[in-house]
Amino acid sequence: MNYSTEKNNKVYICGEIVSRAEFSHEVFGEGFYEFFVKVLRLSGQADVLPVTVSERIMTEDMQPGATICALGQFRSYNKLEGGRSRLMLTVFVRELLSAPLCKNPNGVVLSGYICKPPVYRTTPFNREIADLLVAVNRAYNKSDYIPAIAWGRNARFVKNLAVGDRLALSGRIQSREYQKKQEDGTFLTMTAYEVSVSKLAAFDDDAEFDLDEEFGIYTGAERLHVHER
Repeated sequence: MNYSTEKNNKVYICGEIVSRAEFSHEVFGEGFYEFFVKVLRLSGQADVLPVTVSERIMTEDMQPGATICALGQFRSYNKLEGGRSRLMLTVFVRELLSAPLCKNPNGVVLSGYICKPPVYRTTPFNREIADLLVAVNRAYNKSDYIPAIAWGRNARFVKNLAVGDRLALSGRIQSREYQKKQEDGTFLTMTAYEVSVSKLAAFDDDAEFDLDEEFGIYTGAERLHVHER
């Protein structure tokens, strides 16, 4: 497989495995496992991200404490919890790398469509924020629904976009804890995963928008294993 053909959804992560692999699901007899990876930010803080790997490319050294560097996609799926459907997100590994590609251990590039009206707001410190949900097409008529958050002038730009507008963005995948109020009045700590946008652009369906050229895609990586699905 040529990774560069995955134009609209590319992820690169490199970090420390912090949980044991657990069976997630099976597709056409192929098993998939999930574990969590701690990926350092350039600031020194860390994001702990869910990662899904096929049994075809898993290795015995994928244990807590080991380092994993991989290319893949940021995918979503619905999970039924308490009678309600919940959007789940994961880094779906397609290629394992033998070494880090660059200093930035967390990069994502997406191209898709706005599928909910963006929500623009300001913080008590007058910082501008906009939340958006991007539908990213996938093979076999599937789509991934990826939440993203834009800041500052990017937030001002996003608030004027409409449902159905096409855009491309780059940034990093971040984990964020929040408190969810339960029916009994108590609060449950939850973790949200989203793309923190560093760069974005809107473009028409007919426009030739080269993500590789515009946003810079990691190339020249030495592959260990490739997953074709």
